[in-house]
Amino acid sequence: MIRFSLHCDHAHEFEAWFRSNDDYETQRKRCFVSCPECGSQKVEKALMAPAVSTSRKQDKIALAMGEEQRKVMAALKEMSENVRKNAENVGDKFAEEARKIHFGEAEARGIYGAATLDEAKGLAEDGVDFMPLPVFPDDRN
Repeated sequence: MIRFSLHCDHAHEFEAWFRSNDDYETQRKRCFVSCPECGSQKVEKALMAPAVSTSRKQDKIALAMGEEQRKVMAALKEMSENVRKNAENVGDKFAEEARKIHFGEAEARGIYGAATLDEAKGLAEDGVDFMPLPVFPDDRN
C-alpha cells in the first residue's frame, strides 16, 4: 500500500492509501477519488518526501486526523464491514461472478472479492457497477 498526499482544486490537502500508483491513477480517472472536505473530484498528488526505512526498529506513528476525518473513516469502515458481513466473498472469481450477475446469468446478490486491475478495467468497459472496498489496518496497529 502507498500513501499519497493529495490536494483538490480548492487547495484542500488530504491523504489516501492506494495499492499502487496505477491504482491511484485508475481511481482518479474514474472519479473514485474526491476531496473529503468539499467533494471535488479534481484531485492531484502533492509533492511529498519519500518514506525511507532504516534497519532500526521504528516506532509506530498514528495518523493525526481531525474530527471530520475520523467521522469519514468510521463511516467507510462501517460500510466495508457491512459489505463483508452481508455479501458473499467470491475471492478471485469476483470479475467472473460480477459479469454473470450483470448479464443475468447468475442470481443477483451482493458479492465481494479480488480483481486484478485488468479485470476491473474490463468490468468497467462492460458497464458492470462495482467499487473497491477500502482496506484498513488491523485494530492492533
